[in-house]
Amino acid sequence: MQETKYVTEPSRKIPVIMDVDVAVAGAGAAGVMAALAAAKAGASVVLVERFGSLGGLLTIGLNTKPSGPLIGGLPKGIWDYARAERAAGEDYMAETLSGEQVEVTSPCDPELMKIVLAKACQEAGVTILFETWVAAPIMEGGVVQGLILESKGGRQALIAKVVVDATADGDVAAMAGVPYTIGSDEGVMQPVSMFFKMGQVDIAALAQWAKENPQELSERYVASGGLAYGIWLGGFTRMLRKFQDRTGIRLQRESIHLKNGYGPDEIFVNATRVVGTDPLSPQGISASILECYSQIPVYARFLKEDVPGFANAYISGIPPFLGVRETRHIHGEYTLSGQDVESGAVFADSVGVDNSAIDVHHGTDVRFEVGRPYEIPYRCLIPKGVEGLLLSGRSISADHGAHGRTRNMPACFTTGQAAGFAAAVAALTNSSVRNVDISQVQELLRQFKMPIKIGELE
Repeated sequence: MQETKYVTEPSRKIPVIMDVDVAVAGAGAAGVMAALAAAKAGASVVLVERFGSLGGLLTIGLNTKPSGPLIGGLPKGIWDYARAERAAGEDYMAETLSGEQVEVTSPCDPELMKIVLAKACQEAGVTILFETWVAAPIMEGGVVQGLILESKGGRQALIAKVVVDATADGDVAAMAGVPYTIGSDEGVMQPVSMFFKMGQVDIAALAQWAKENPQELSERYVASGGLAYGIWLGGFTRMLRKFQDRTGIRLQRESIHLKNGYGPDEIFVNATRVVGTDPLSPQGISASILECYSQIPVYARFLKEDVPGFANAYISGIPPFLGVRETRHIHGEYTLSGQDVESGAVFADSVGVDNSAIDVHHGTDVRFEVGRPYEIPYRCLIPKGVEGLLLSGRSISADHGAHGRTRNMPACFTTGQAAGFAAAVAALTNSSVRNVDISQVQELLRQFKMPIKIGELE
């Protein structure tokens, strides 16, 4: 084993550029909701994002669609805002091959949604720092007191009463020394992937084929009227097998998913897969991106050769980063379990109900099915042993089994919103996040029409 070499970085004074109530690290689904919630509760808020757009996987990553319903609160409000700007369509009920009905939030247009999210943050008074990397938390004892940032402006400090970790991988919490588990108890993580987009697709021909060939599809929705935001198709398993037999090419998935947005001739494709990588290392990330690059043309070839409507299609968009489903599960005051989400668990300190589908990727297969609604306790957002920090999004305190639901965008929206409101209450009342008055947080959630108990679902 090669001995690790080190360099010594000289100490230096770091200028403080801002002092705020709440700092949010990461502007994906959870981070945007956290920033909006904290600002609407009256806190001064800075949202730090490493890219030049908001939305993360939803927008830049071309995912475009929450895997389940947005049942209220700020998340539903954002989608209503997007619909008014023609940046999203109407929600729908998709059908599965087994006859189940799956409630799905409409896809969005990823480019228009970037603008919608930015406008919403600006209108709420959120300060956004684009193209800025969170380098480390500022710690005093066991308390997070802000963030060290890296950007074109150099190394700078951001002081905050409360920090919300919305980095997806729990980077701030991990650097602050909070314990965590990676993947399952055996260290198994759901595979990484990368969406891509195809242009010049004959959407009408694809829709007609989907209506006439339900046996080829495990999940299906085709709008009866206009087709904008109106197609979601999953499966193609038998066709993929025939393609592999014919070409000798081995694919990494047994099924793929297609959906469209507002454009009249583009389809977003969820097909690539890399198993067994380490998405917490630059080498693992780089190798996975290169592998996805090699897979994308193959899946595009399958679509062009075997799926009606794609004969003249071409690859028109690839995200600038890897889509990661699972890494760190940060340990919190309560760990949500797979049993909790499958049984529809309820909690006195619930900060939101999630009613999205179970979506677990493993090997070459996908488990996508309807689940019971369950409640998410505030304690899942409180990291063990560290104060001044709240968790949100993919890295909340949940085990590998629960993660099949809590990683999806509806739950990430929900935990981001809750973390933002809780951060504001803590900052404005000079309370610790651990001892915040949960009834005040729940009251804020109800003011914004977010169901926090299963019995409050319509």
